[in-house]
Order: sequence, then structure tokens, then C-alpha cells
Amino acid sequence: MSQKKDPRRQLLGKLAKARGKQFEDRLTASFEYYKDKGFAIVEKTPEPMRPTKSLGNGKFIAYFEKQAQPDYKGVIKGGRAVMFEAKFTTADRIEQSRVLPIQAEYMDKHTRLGARCFVLVGFMSGEVYRVPWQEWAAMKELHGRKYITEAELENHRVQTAWNGTLLILS
Repeated sequence: MSQKKDPRRQLLGKLAKARGKQFEDRLTASFEYYKDKGFAIVEKTPEPMRPTKSLGNGKFIAYFEKQAQPDYKGVIKGGRAVMFEAKFTTADRIEQSRVLPIQAEYMDKHTRLGARCFVLVGFMSGEVYRVPWQEWAAMKELHGRKYITEAELENHRVQTAWNGTLLILS
């Protein structure tokens, strides 16, 4: 016996996915601005895929593996490594658990090596916040709980240029 899918949940899921894609597109465009200015090269990390069956002519069936790496990686002028995990939410808060343990381990290791690591958080308000990894990782100690509200992130708000570019690296 198959279960019926809830059309409302399906629609909400599609809307959330579309908003997340818009958020990523906005981040990518902003990183392109820094690349064009010669200030940094920060690129989207491709999703790792595992082919399971060849269909011939370069086509195959595959599935996405769990991603261990952050969404964006790059270098700022002068040679400093920088990494960003991007998270978008339609809620009024963001849960620490949105960063998977394997991603957290990756960010921890790179932070120890001197990389500047951040979680970029987008909210329905259109605002974006750049949270230093060390603060994200210590959320429970700093805020007494494993989530943070948009209002509490105000001091991490990313400014937006006149042309809509997010000044993520400023």
C-alpha cells in the first residue's frame, strides 16, 4: 500500500528549494564580482556524484553523495584560504545542526590550518549574515542553545552594494 504525498508539503518543498537556489545564485554572483576586481577567487564546490550505471555515449545514472566540503572555497588576494558553508532558511532562526558533522569536521581542520571559515546564512527578509566558523561551532556556549535568531545575527549582517552585490569579503 503506497502512501499519498501531501501536495502542500510538496509545494512548500519546491518553494524552499527555489529560494535556496536564488540564495546560492546571489552568492555566486557576488563572488564573481570579487573575481572580476582581482580581489579573490571563490568558487562553488561541485556536488560529488557517484555513477552507478553507464547508458553509453557519455550518459550515466548517478546519485549525489553526501557533501563533506563547504559550498564555496577560494583564496583572497595575498594567499589566505577562505571557505563558506551556505544555508538558507524560511524560519526566523537557523539551527546549528544544518551544518552536518562531516562538514563541521572539514571546517574545523581548515580553521586550524589558518583558513578563514564562515557560515553564510540567508533569511526570507533578504538579509545575509556571515557567521565566523568558531562562533557557529560554539553556538551552545555563546547563546545557551543550538540555534540563533536573525535578530541575534545583526552584527554579522553582510552589506549590499548599490548594484545588489553582497560585500561578503569586506
